Amino acid sequence: MFDSVTSVALGSALDGLSARQRAIANNIANVNTPNYHAQRVQFEDALAKSVSDGDGRVTATTATSLEPTQLNGNNVNLDTETLSNVDTVLRFQFASQAINGQFTSMRTAMRSN
Repeated sequence: MFDSVTSVALGSALDGLSARQRAIANNIANVNTPNYHAQRVQFEDALAKSVSDGDGRVTATTATSLEPTQLNGNNVNLDTETLSNVDTVLRFQFASQAINGQFTSMRTAMRSN
């Protein structure tokens, strides 16, 4: 059960979302740092392809944002980071609940035998 595509994909999603959360926190911490460029974490497209290929294992990639910079060379947009943070938290909660549901099902199956 833990090696199913669903379980592996959920684990990959949680890893990617955790990486995104760290990047968002770092971006916000550097909102006033001259010449700092925001980091963006991507994994969803690779995860979708991996799941369709029957695997579900992916590693998130981090890239520097190409968004326009402010006068100080910084391109962190606090509104964008805040919205991304809310989205990431909700996705993480959803994936966590899905994994918890799998554990609950397994625990129930073990008890019934």
